[in-house]
Amino acid sequence: MADEVLARKKPAATRHKSEFWGWVRFILLLSLAFILINNMIGLTRVSGNSMNPTLQSGNVLLMNKVSLFFKTPKYGDVVVIKDDRLEFSIIKRVIAVQGDRIFIRDGVIYVNETPLPELYTAGKSENMDVQTIPSGYLFVVGDNRNLGESKDSRDPSLGPVHIKDVKGYAIFSLLPMHRIAEPLDL
Repeated sequence: MADEVLARKKPAATRHKSEFWGWVRFILLLSLAFILINNMIGLTRVSGNSMNPTLQSGNVLLMNKVSLFFKTPKYGDVVVIKDDRLEFSIIKRVIAVQGDRIFIRDGVIYVNETPLPELYTAGKSENMDVQTIPSGYLFVVGDNRNLGESKDSRDPSLGPVHIKDVKGYAIFSLLPMHRIAEPLDL
């Protein structure tokens, strides 16, 4: 009789043990998925007018983080930057990369002596002397070029940003709904 009691208890103990390891496996897989997704994609919210008319304050963007391992930002990319000199992340458009010479004359931005075609901007930039973008850096600006509307590389206190400070590519807007999946690059 004692053997029968032990025989009945053993499957219950085994069942509980199996159930426990099932939950452990589920939690580990869920944690792994969270870590992978958090390091591959992200969400960011636009705050301010610096990217008008392309993006408005309050837009929610999907950010691709994994592409940074395979390619460096190029002209026209909209990137999310977290620079130690700033207390918050900024969203800007890359207009010049390492080795490029950039200057602004009469509201026109020149990259390597060629006027930048800017169909997506608002306002005009103030004049800026020639700068050569150092190795490992990007020149980024907001699409709203009006004075005081964008903290970007034109501001001497920020200047070109290091590629390591780019946290991801803004791929497209998720909110508002009428702009969902609208591409942000040129």
